[in-house]
Amino acid sequence: MAEPRRRGRGQRPGQRPGQRSGQRPGQGPGQRPAGKAKIATDPARTAALAVLQAVRVDNAYANLALPTALREHDLSGRDAAFATELVSGTLRMRGTYDAVLGACVDRSLNKVEAKVLDALRLGAHQLLSMRVPPHAAISTSVDLARARVGAGAAAFTNAVLRRVSEHDLETWVDKVAPDRAKDPSGHAAIAHSHPRWVVDELRKAVGPDQLEDLLAADNQAPRVTLVARPGRATTAELPGEPTAYSPYGVVLDGGDPGGVDAVAEGRAGVQDEGSQLVAVALAAAPLEGPDRTWLDLCAGPGGKASLLAAIAAEGGAGLVASERQPHRARLVARALRGSDGVLGVVAADGVRPPYRPGSFDRVLVDAPCTGLGALRRRPEARWRRKPDDLLELVLLQRALVGSALDLVRPGGVVLYATCSPVLAETEGVVRSVLAGRSDVTLEDAAPLLPQVPDAAGPLPGTLQLWPHRHGTDAMFLALLRRG
Repeated sequence: MAEPRRRGRGQRPGQRPGQRSGQRPGQGPGQRPAGKAKIATDPARTAALAVLQAVRVDNAYANLALPTALREHDLSGRDAAFATELVSGTLRMRGTYDAVLGACVDRSLNKVEAKVLDALRLGAHQLLSMRVPPHAAISTSVDLARARVGAGAAAFTNAVLRRVSEHDLETWVDKVAPDRAKDPSGHAAIAHSHPRWVVDELRKAVGPDQLEDLLAADNQAPRVTLVARPGRATTAELPGEPTAYSPYGVVLDGGDPGGVDAVAEGRAGVQDEGSQLVAVALAAAPLEGPDRTWLDLCAGPGGKASLLAAIAAEGGAGLVASERQPHRARLVARALRGSDGVLGVVAADGVRPPYRPGSFDRVLVDAPCTGLGALRRRPEARWRRKPDDLLELVLLQRALVGSALDLVRPGGVVLYATCSPVLAETEGVVRSVLAGRSDVTLEDAAPLLPQVPDAAGPLPGTLQLWPHRHGTDAMFLALLRRG
């Protein structure tokens, strides 16, 4: 009787010497076993995971990465809406979900592979904030982890999400958030998914009594608002209800805005009502003398410039749109294509502009800022911005306002606007500019938007819009007149 062939250490019966465990005959090292099918994953969830990775790895903006992912996975209708909610909801509530996941994992989340953590966050959102059956939320997240990482990650994801599913969101917040009375900022940071430093800055801006209302509003998905560019479109031809405060706005009643003829033709666009009101306010500022030449000093990507140019054209004026970054200047040019009232689009640094002093009658400075007033639409901004960003941004904002005041003629006006309620970017910038210039006065901006209630800003005469009060981004406006 022949002696059985010896097996090497760990060698299975029938396995050739040198053949790795799990490797079929004829399969080289590193090759997929013959006939092994690619793991199937749900397309909507796969698209959402791709967007989360783009935001994390490439610093992409979710609202720009999402349409690409939807096209790549051929998603439309309800599937596209599902993927959109997965992305935006997961990004908004990441702070809360990470606290919950941290309580369900036996290690620091920093030691969990980033791809796996993305899948866990998507699963947590489905379990805690969407009406997805637990078995579906868990099994599809496990599939994502298995396809992207491997079997070990799949088992880990399954175990963690099963623990997450043991409680609802309210119960989890009670378990993982600091005591509200002892640490109000810490509790609000977890309960409303904002970094603690952002909570502290917003508390200073809005006050403790309205803080939680503001944080809650930041986590509500905004409705799509359209703008009819005057002279090119009317609100009557846009589907939806007129906005509360802007004469040019309509709240879309559902569907894809790209399917609206006026939007597809560039006669209308998608624009938050707060941004529309910035253009309305600048155009409404009283002016003595000539009113022919307007400037948008930080025009990218072109939304406010498009509305300003249309308003300027109706009054016989024209707009120069200036943007420092060439690729954003190209976006401005595209947005203004076909518009009346456009004097030119220039790629130029607003701090060192190529224009003669006193060349303009009206100037808009929609300055780069933290963007903490637009967290409904750009939820990832709360995790991307850091406290150290403030100083650099404030210095830039002061320089841009100073430059704009040099460019406007005596008697002309500069409207300083930021999509942020942070006091250093609003009151602080205006106070600094006024302290450094004797030829500038702060005008009362309230008469420019008399239809907007309860909008007094941190300095007398300034305006501050709020998501929880006005349903807009938190836009700040200050009107400065050069003497």
